[in-house]
Amino acid sequence: MHSCLDNEITFNETIIEEREQGIREIQEQIGEVNEIFKDLAVLVNGQGVMIDDISSNIDNSQAATAQATSQLRKASKTQRANSSLTCLLILIFGIVLLITIIVVLV
Repeated sequence: MHSCLDNEITFNETIIEEREQGIREIQEQIGEVNEIFKDLAVLVNGQGVMIDDISSNIDNSQAATAQATSQLRKASKTQRANSSLTCLLILIFGIVLLITIIVVLV
């Protein structure tokens, strides 16, 4: 009878050791999952910073585009004004030339 009790105690000790080993493996896996989540948090944070940078670059591009449009409008007005001035100078030169020809011929 004593032998049967020893076998049962040995069997129970074996089961306890297996359970303890299983618990240690689960703890290790939980630690690994924890590390994965930490790495994921770092990646997500980095992506957030990149999105903020992209958003800032979009805002800067929009402001630069608006300023460029304004400068193009000013340049267009200046070009039209210069073109009108050139035509006026050619017309005045033509009139002066015509008057000079008429005075020389008369």
